[in-house]
Amino acid sequence: MAQCNRFIIISIFALLSGCSQSLKAPETSAALWEQNQELKTFYGEWYGTPYQFGGNTKKGIDCSAFVQQAFLHAYQRALPRTTLAQFNASQPIRWEERQQGDLLFFKTTKSDYHVGIYLNHQQFMHASTSKGVIISRTDNPYWASKFWQIRRVTM
Repeated sequence: MAQCNRFIIISIFALLSGCSQSLKAPETSAALWEQNQELKTFYGEWYGTPYQFGGNTKKGIDCSAFVQQAFLHAYQRALPRTTLAQFNASQPIRWEERQQGDLLFFKTTKSDYHVGIYLNHQQFMHASTSKGVIISRTDNPYWASKFWQIRRVTM
């Protein structure tokens, strides 16, 4: 009986830990950043910066300003300031064509949009309203349910 209880407890722990989302930077492996080390450096400098609507500094930044700053730093490319302007400045692609640097757009409410930068391995970096600058997974149930489009900025 003790053996059975131990198995159940271990199984529940494994299940719960697999569903949790880490508050630390999820992955900094070479594979995640393989195409652009400047993007990795930029993320490291901004990781944990709190979200602030309209913000554009390390005291607080919103999602579109974060993407704008990241593109300037990593790609030397100026993007528009707002999410919808960034949407309009990029071209739609199929999910299967995704690569690091593509923009992920989410429709979080009927009239609110969110943007992040695809990295690799189902992960993207963004300024989250609840956690600030972080890396999240595209297959996270919340983000998967809000996904709208993936688009590419032509360099």
